[in-house]
Amino acid sequence: MFNRIFLFLATNMAILFILNISMKVLGFDTYMAATGQDTMGLLVFAAIIGMSGSFISLAMSKSMAKRTTGAKVIEQPDNDAERWLLEIVKSQSERAGIGMPEVAIYNSPDMNAFATGMNKNKALVAVSTGLLNSMTRDEAEAVLAHEVTHVANGDMVTMALIQGVLNTFVVFISRIIGGIVDSAISGNRDSGGRVGIGYWITSIVAELVLGVLASIIVFWFSRRREFRADFGGGQLAGKANMIAALERLRSVHEPKDLPESIAAFGISNGAGRFGKLFSSHPPMEERIAALKLES
Repeated sequence: MFNRIFLFLATNMAILFILNISMKVLGFDTYMAATGQDTMGLLVFAAIIGMSGSFISLAMSKSMAKRTTGAKVIEQPDNDAERWLLEIVKSQSERAGIGMPEVAIYNSPDMNAFATGMNKNKALVAVSTGLLNSMTRDEAEAVLAHEVTHVANGDMVTMALIQGVLNTFVVFISRIIGGIVDSAISGNRDSGGRVGIGYWITSIVAELVLGVLASIIVFWFSRRREFRADFGGGQLAGKANMIAALERLRSVHEPKDLPESIAAFGISNGAGRFGKLFSSHPPMEERIAALKLES
């Protein structure tokens, strides 16, 4: 469904960058390097930056999602479709054991939906106008069940924790590497507690590279969570409806009529094998197959 993971990662990286710059301006980075980069002290420093970036991103997730999509929360339903949406989400939320989320609609021709929020009892579930206009109600109900399951499973909090831990090690290791390179460049000479430009350049480059590698791990976890959300959606809305919804999405986003010689360039194959490493969702055929095998 909606790629909220990309939005979360982008926000996380922006906040992490701002926190890093702030620490450099305030002199914390220089202090850590000047005191010999005590391992435990550096790890605590990295954890503060890493976890802060992740959870600030999570706290901003609802407002950012509303702003970027233009989603409008349904306060009072104006038509039958809005009344149906509220009734379905309320019923599913009660069965899933969570508080009633905010329900919103955003204008987009794509068949899409998303759920986000740092609290499973105060989440947001939104659907596109394209989904409401193109899917049957049984299919749309399954999509909503998939998103409600994400909320019930606490997936955004889980992803924030994973991202926070990875952020911590990215910050920690990048500064260790920066210190090693700076020491090698300076010939281990006494610089009076000052760090050279080698430290700054190396730590920044290392942080960028390690950040990309960390995102691969985040995307891997995200793909695992999608399978769980499909299974939960099948329990709330019926497995047949969940499969039908995935089939409908595959027919739109993963056309089957591409010639084999150019199939690798189709939407279903993304950017090839390496592109799959940066995909937050598994291929539709894998999700459908997994759901069919569920007993």
